[in-house]
Amino acid sequence: MIRKLFKNLARLAPGRLSSKAMRRAKSLAHEPEIFKGSRLGIDRRLLSNAAARTVEELQKAGFKAYVVGGAVRDLLLGIRPKDFDVATNAEPEQVQKSFRRARIIGRRFRLVHVMFGPETIEVSTFRALQSDDIELDEHGRVLRDNVFGEQHEDATRRDFTVNALYYDPVSDQVLDYHHGVKDIKAKVLRMIGDPEHRYREDPVRMLRAVRLAAKLGFEIDRATRRPIREMADLIRNVPNARLFDEMLKLLHSGNSLEGLSQLRSEGLHHGCLPLLDLVFEHRDPRALDFVSRALKATDARIHDRKPVSPGFLFAALLWNLVNERWQQRHAQGEHLIPALNEAIDEVIETQLDALAIQRRYVSDMREIWLMQPRFEKRQTASVVRLMEHIRFRAAYDFMLLRAESGLCDPSLATWWTDYLDADSATRNTLITQANANRSRPTAGRRRRRRKPNGTTPSGPSDGPASSSGSDA
Repeated sequence: MIRKLFKNLARLAPGRLSSKAMRRAKSLAHEPEIFKGSRLGIDRRLLSNAAARTVEELQKAGFKAYVVGGAVRDLLLGIRPKDFDVATNAEPEQVQKSFRRARIIGRRFRLVHVMFGPETIEVSTFRALQSDDIELDEHGRVLRDNVFGEQHEDATRRDFTVNALYYDPVSDQVLDYHHGVKDIKAKVLRMIGDPEHRYREDPVRMLRAVRLAAKLGFEIDRATRRPIREMADLIRNVPNARLFDEMLKLLHSGNSLEGLSQLRSEGLHHGCLPLLDLVFEHRDPRALDFVSRALKATDARIHDRKPVSPGFLFAALLWNLVNERWQQRHAQGEHLIPALNEAIDEVIETQLDALAIQRRYVSDMREIWLMQPRFEKRQTASVVRLMEHIRFRAAYDFMLLRAESGLCDPSLATWWTDYLDADSATRNTLITQANANRSRPTAGRRRRRRKPNGTTPSGPSDGPASSSGSDA
């Protein structure tokens, strides 16, 4: 209402409105709506003590300071935030001087990391709306901007209305400049300002819109959604590190399958996860079922606040590509493990740059994949060595998902589950039974004749599906 009044006043002839009245109207236009946090349902037990102390210390030093952004949004939704950001009118050097353990980071945006034990609070200074010091690339993406401004400008600089909320835990007040509280109640994700211009400033905002909508169960506002498909190619101009970070957030959103589906429907996957076409259009429905189960299992762990492994997630997304190449090579006569190694190298070489996967996760993926055929070897020594492997639990969970999807023999998963739950005597019995079943001739199958020198003539390869329990 105040903004509407200001616009109406601005339409009047300059002589009809004094300069004092104009300044007053402009000031009112920048005034936020103020709510009592407790009345909006904020549970102080979900608030980080480190974040509250950061705000309190800055206020004691004479500065404005608020918990800001996604943390406030989550608090209003009754969700415990994963991390907390603080915004202030103190400049980075002033913030650093206010704390014993603090350091200034960043070139594109200068921030301060304030450390309390294992927890780090990210503190930013209110930023100005416009500046001659902003550096853009040829596509309009902001490369550098360290000009500080007023709080209302900082709110307008933020991406979505639900992220432009400021919470003061000292006074228990929520400041709302862009009707974010209303949009949270309506479960609407709405861009602040012109969406097309905001996406050019930072194309990652398109990914963030999809991720937040999937995570929160919100509907993306029509005007916010409209330019995404047309501007999706701008994602290719974003540094790989930022893309990978955003992809991890999507996969860890707690609703990753919906997020990936929406990412693909908006055409955003071409710039960051092009293999989604192969995942969602695979000719074998079991392949999609496998990926779906892996993502749902990850979502369940997120909701239970259990740790998840990025290496496991990407291993699941890429497994169908690895398995297809594995089968092809094995069918052409390559031995089982060398064929799998070659398939892994081929997939990693073609997908690593496109996915921007950090190399520390690639070794996890490789180990999970290479352990799959080892589950077939159920002699005592092989079983013990496999269980001692640092990635055994991840590889075991991976094998269970394959079995549940019909991609490997379900009895293999049953055997390993029984073995892990058994005592020593029962384990010996299980190993004896597994090897007895393995050595027993199959009914109706003729034994191969031996050559005079004692060798057995080679026959057609069974392929990974029968000789290793691998996916069909």
